[in-house]
Formats: sequence, C-alpha cells, structure tokens
Amino acid sequence: MACTTNAFTVSLSSKPNTKSLSDFNPNSSDFCLRLNKPAKVSLRCSSSGELNLGRVAVSRPSGIRGKICANATQVMDQSVGEKSSKAPTIVEVHLGNRSYPIYIGSGLLDQPELLQKHVHGKKVLAVTNTTIAPLYLDKVVDALTKGNPNVSVENVILPDGEKYKNMDTLMKVFDKAIESRLDRRCTFVALGGGVIGDMCGFAAASFLRGVNFIQIPTTVMAQVDSSVGGKTGINHPLGKNLIGAFYQPQCVLVDTDTLYTLPDRELASGLAEVIKYGLIRDAEFFEWQEKNMEKLMARDPNVLAYAIKRSCENKAEVVSLDEKESGLRATLNLGHTFGHAIETGFGYGQWLHGEAVAAGTVMAVDMSYRLGWIDSSIVKRVNDILLQAKLPSVPPETMTVEMFKSVMALDKKVADGLLRLILLKGSLGNCVFTGEYDRKALDDTLSAFCKS
Repeated sequence: MACTTNAFTVSLSSKPNTKSLSDFNPNSSDFCLRLNKPAKVSLRCSSSGELNLGRVAVSRPSGIRGKICANATQVMDQSVGEKSSKAPTIVEVHLGNRSYPIYIGSGLLDQPELLQKHVHGKKVLAVTNTTIAPLYLDKVVDALTKGNPNVSVENVILPDGEKYKNMDTLMKVFDKAIESRLDRRCTFVALGGGVIGDMCGFAAASFLRGVNFIQIPTTVMAQVDSSVGGKTGINHPLGKNLIGAFYQPQCVLVDTDTLYTLPDRELASGLAEVIKYGLIRDAEFFEWQEKNMEKLMARDPNVLAYAIKRSCENKAEVVSLDEKESGLRATLNLGHTFGHAIETGFGYGQWLHGEAVAAGTVMAVDMSYRLGWIDSSIVKRVNDILLQAKLPSVPPETMTVEMFKSVMALDKKVADGLLRLILLKGSLGNCVFTGEYDRKALDDTLSAFCKS
C-alpha cells in the first residue's frame, strides 16, 4: 500500500483512498482505506502527533488530541434489503473509555444480542413518539427482553414533532423515570428520529446526573447524523438546540428496515445531511451521490446502506478528533446557521430540519461564491443535487434579513460577539470554519434570498 499524507486543519479535505465510488459494491471490501480483505481499521496517534496504519500516515496540527477512527468492519455479505442473521456492518466511534459501535444493517432489531450486551442493569426506559411506537416499540421490547427475563422495560410515548422538543416534553421523560423508580444502572433507549434521540440523550445525561442510553434511529436524518456524536438537547423559543449536553450513547443501532415506513419528505430531509458530508470533506462521496441520487430517492437498499455507512464513517472520524466542537467538528454544521434561523424564525416543525439545512446550504454556498472562495461550477452542482433530492433551495418567503440576523446572533458558534460560519473554500470537499470574512458578502447573500 502506498503511503499517503493529508494535512489536517480546520479547512479539511478528506479523500479516502478508495476506487471510484460509482463502482461501489456493497459486498466488496473497499472502505476509506484500500484493503485486500475486510478488516478493522483503526488509526492511532503516536507521541509525534502522526497517525499510522502500516505505511499510511495522516499528520495533524498541535493542539488536537485524540485519534482518527475510521473503523469500518464490513462483515455483511448479503444485500441490506434481505433479511439476514449475518453480523452488521460496524463503524466505531473511538473516544477512549467512552468509545462505542454503530451497528448498520437490515433486520438488526431481530438480533437481541446486539442491544442486550449494552444494557448493564435490570431496568430500561424506552423513549419514543406516537408515530414510531405502534410500528417498532413491541419489537424493541422483544429485542431487549428475549431470553433475558431479568430485564423490565418501561416506556414513555411523546408527541411527534420538532415543536415538542422543549422542556415541557422533556419533563415527561423525567416523570416516567422517577415514577418507575429507575436507578443509576438503568438504560434509556431512544427509539425514533432526531427529536427523540436529542431529548432522550439529554434526559439520560441529566437523570441522576447521568445514566446509560442507546440510540435506535428510525429516520435517515438520525441514522446518518444526529444519533452519532453525543449532541443532545432541546430547543428554546429564541433558538434551536441552545439547551443541551455532549453525552455519548453506549451504542447506535441502525436497522435500515425502519426506513421502509419513512415518509418521502422525511427521506429527502435526511439526504441533506448526506450531501453535506460530500461538500465539506469527501468529494468522491459527493460525486457518488450525484450518480446515485435517483436510487437513493427510490430507496435502493444497497445504495441507502452505503450512504449511511459512509456518512457515519465521516461523522465518527470528526467526532473522534473533536468531540466537544472546539473547531473541526463545527465544520459539520455547513448550512446550519442559516438553517436554524429558518427553523426558529419560521416556527419549529413548519419545515423539517433537513429542508432548512438545504436552503441554508445554498445560502452558505452563495456567500462562499461572493467571497471568491469557490467557482460557479460548485454553486451549480449544489443546486442541481438538491433539486434531484427534492429539497428547497431558498428560505420561506416570510423570512426577512432582520429575522435571520437576530436569530443568527444567538447561534452557538458565536464567540465574543463574532458570528463564525462554515463556508466552502477551494475545490469541492474543502471548507473553513471562520469569523474572518467580508460582512458585505453576508449582507448581500441575505438580501439576495430575502424580500425584505
């Protein structure tokens, strides 16, 4: 294997050493590194700050501690669309003694051992919503208790929707946990999309000052992004996700069969986050998406499985380097500053998160172009792929320049009064997280996308 070296900075370009993604075969053993056969990939830091695997090295700047973990063990040898008792694909998130696996595959809820080995006490609280409970709650309870009579499962079923991601709804989880006399050895299980995962994780981080929890995401959005990395929290009327904690799960179980019941609008919303990974750090993945978007929209099981795996690999690698979002992890928020302003200003739940992020991404790309940081071909490709995914490319007509500015001023990435943004810079797959930009470009972008 030839030696490759890529500089690691906040302006990040990650180009996995694979063959063309358009040639992806889910039964092959090609991952982020070219392997002769399926294997576990773990890049560990030496004292010199260099990461090595054989003759592969990735340098990193001083000040970043930890290790890159693109651990992708492929052990599935059948289509994800087929019921199988085969072991799942596993992507590891390496965070020292808080490391955990992401299990990806079809029929995983029919494999009780995957969940049970991550439950250490006798009591479990399943947190779900009114949409998901009738579909999958019984299956999850069976998976937790089959052959395991010592475990009892309580549940709390919350209303469905972003507008319920607040303190009042969160209290229902605490009420149930306290009424059920759960102790510090209990496990919370988040069964649902991003809203359920965020609230259940925050409840787990807070209840008795921290109990174990497991993520079982049932939407594309949650499977490729929000369930991985330990961001938990709730919304405030003045801003999205302003109240929360970094708190890692024991595992993430992605049963791709749950996507069969996902509405088309939710499917498209999740693809906004998939597209993001290609734009900020994985150009080959973006090119693969351009060739396979029609199959993604048609729910081709193999294509969806690959998109989920590749997205999780990207997310796991970044989280392993920068868990608490001191710099590098912030790049995962491309389009989110504009998007969160849309969600807050337009009303939580009026647009899905991915829809707002899609429009926000177009705005961030427009601003990047106005700054002279990217060429017009990237602008066109972004608009084209979002059109293929049936995602919006402009904010709601009711959004004004002042609404954007007032909400963005409260964004979590503001530091000492300076709004920092994730913008594209250079060739496809490169971005920066910066507060050093011409404010006129921001004003011009907002004016171009808002009527007032």
